[in-house]
Amino acid sequence: MSDSSDRPARKAVVIGGASGIGWATAQALAAEGCRITVADLNAAGARSRAAELGAPHTAAAVDVTDEDSVQRLFDDAGPLDIAVKCAGFSNVGLITDMPVADFRAVIDVCLTGSMIVMKHAGRHLRDGGSLVSITSLNGRQPGAGMSAYCAAKAGLSMLTQVAALEMGPRGIRVNAVAPGFVHTPLTAAAASVPGVIEDYVDNTALGRAGTPQDIANAVVYLCSPGSSWLTGEVLDINGGAHLKRYPDVMGHVMRLVEQS
Repeated sequence: MSDSSDRPARKAVVIGGASGIGWATAQALAAEGCRITVADLNAAGARSRAAELGAPHTAAAVDVTDEDSVQRLFDDAGPLDIAVKCAGFSNVGLITDMPVADFRAVIDVCLTGSMIVMKHAGRHLRDGGSLVSITSLNGRQPGAGMSAYCAAKAGLSMLTQVAALEMGPRGIRVNAVAPGFVHTPLTAAAASVPGVIEDYVDNTALGRAGTPQDIANAVVYLCSPGSSWLTGEVLDINGGAHLKRYPDVMGHVMRLVEQS
């Protein structure tokens, strides 16, 4: 995806860029010659990451559940070539036990927040730009105790397709990447539960968990000329986990609780 020397650097905003998949994506796009705005709810973390990348890369604070915050981010960034939304989180609980507020919190970040980002990114992306969201294996594979996250990610997959239809006339490509289990700060709590990692790996055809770089590589491809005829796609990057069953995360959590 490297830019030719006689062309100005592409401008990219990476939301959730202070850690995990977002940080790997920011680094990968910067290595391809893009000028990055590292945006995150963790403003100090975003500034630190932008400093690691060095000039001309910049940082910004953003809360994807706050439309004014998202609008300011894109207004300040100006015309863009690439926008990537990596921000997300999950919780665990049976539907019959889950407070509605906990369900809504996940939907707000993972689904409604994605719509807000698409709305304002779509207004600032140049014709021919690329918009990528990070969804999940849980968009197609249900997991007991993960109702909010599964529903949000399934919704994001369809939202991606609708946005691709709407933005296609301007040549803007809208795609998503659906990771399986990837070692990040987001998944650290699940990874600490005995049996969870083993269950994931046993149900992954390639026999390993993913890395943030695995996902960043896919994002770089979706932002490159090599994917110029690809839009409305959700790429499964999960080592073949979608070919097997989803791990019994809730069961492992409940066994841990019973032992405590």
